[in-house]
Amino acid sequence: MNFGRGPSVVLNVGGTRYSFSREVLKDFPLRRVSRLHGCLSEQDVLEVCDDYDRERNEYFFDRHSEAFGFIMLYVRHGHLRFVPHMCELSFYNEMIYWGLEGSHLDYCCQRRLDDRMSETCTYYAAEEPKGGPEGKGRRPPATEGRKWLERMRRTFEEPTSSVAAQVLATVSILFVIVSMVVLCASTLPEWRAPENRSVEEQSRYTAESVREPSGIIEAICIGWFTAECIVRFIVSKNKCEFVRRPLNIIDLLAITPYYISVLMTVFTGENSQLQRAGVTLRVLRMMRIFWVIKLARHFIGLQTLGLTLKRCYREMVMLLVFICVAMAIFSALSQLLENGLDLGTKNKDYASIPAACWWVIISMTTVGYGDMCPITVPGRILGGICVVSGIVLLALPITFIYHSFVQCYHELKFRSARYSRSLSAEFLN
Repeated sequence: MNFGRGPSVVLNVGGTRYSFSREVLKDFPLRRVSRLHGCLSEQDVLEVCDDYDRERNEYFFDRHSEAFGFIMLYVRHGHLRFVPHMCELSFYNEMIYWGLEGSHLDYCCQRRLDDRMSETCTYYAAEEPKGGPEGKGRRPPATEGRKWLERMRRTFEEPTSSVAAQVLATVSILFVIVSMVVLCASTLPEWRAPENRSVEEQSRYTAESVREPSGIIEAICIGWFTAECIVRFIVSKNKCEFVRRPLNIIDLLAITPYYISVLMTVFTGENSQLQRAGVTLRVLRMMRIFWVIKLARHFIGLQTLGLTLKRCYREMVMLLVFICVAMAIFSALSQLLENGLDLGTKNKDYASIPAACWWVIISMTTVGYGDMCPITVPGRILGGICVVSGIVLLALPITFIYHSFVQCYHELKFRSARYSRSLSAEFLN
């Protein structure tokens, strides 16, 4: 801190005093408090707080003391919840004043805030620094550029944030649908019959194949997806975080095979090496099916599914453990009863425990193809126990997954409603 004296400073928030060292203020989690560290004069201090006592080195904030107490609990322990018997919007206003956002709240409180804001259609924006024209004069020259990047980022990341974002999302959906239709049609025998092309020949990216209608459509779709991915990477805030996101990884997995196939064709030409690589090329072409997952950017249902799987990975692992344990037990017993014991009848379908695992898994999931079934009385009794156990074991974690799915759906729905209200405001303006 370049202003004031003494080894410590005192924050007086609504009559409640908090004492901190100067070094703590430098990296304080609350943005308004950390701004005190860079104040050079008393005028700069008064732009941050409401009053200042030079003798005590005390900074006074005319704000809600109890709300700030809960905010300090977040600073110390990392959990931010609403003050009991206090309006959610009032507490949110206090949060914005100190430099926090709704995402800092615990999830249950985020839901309450979303419900309240949806009912009252209330919007809050971060408070601008005081100072009038002088404050504007100190604004960094790159502010307009950052606003433009933020607008571009929302256009590409949030389909309901603006009219341009909706148009862009619609075009992207059309490209995904067209590419999927072409991919499915290219596997039909009638598609290759007129040219009498083999499966390996269809995997090539030669000059003749690119000039065909399917090749032209595929190249256009790949070009659109590549340009979209590059632009989204450029306007992203954190490049490392952008690369680690699952949807962006899926985009790369869907785009890269096309360029790999083209490079392999260019370097190998029409010789036998390409024929030997036909299986690899077909696998790479089939990876275009990942484009379907790109629709998750534009549909809340797919986003809800992905978010639920992310949050319920413990329950999913628990479900897999249940199935694996039951499968190991029932497969060993079924193999013993149907084939291992000399009971006069041996069932060849249960010749080994791995073969019996297939019967166990389709029985526990109540699919029951009927391709293999027990023929001995003990085996049928064991089969009935296996089916009932499968129903019970699968039903145990489903309740937790269902509740998480509902919570994720409401969370994404409220977030989408916020951007929809912004879009309505854009139409009105």
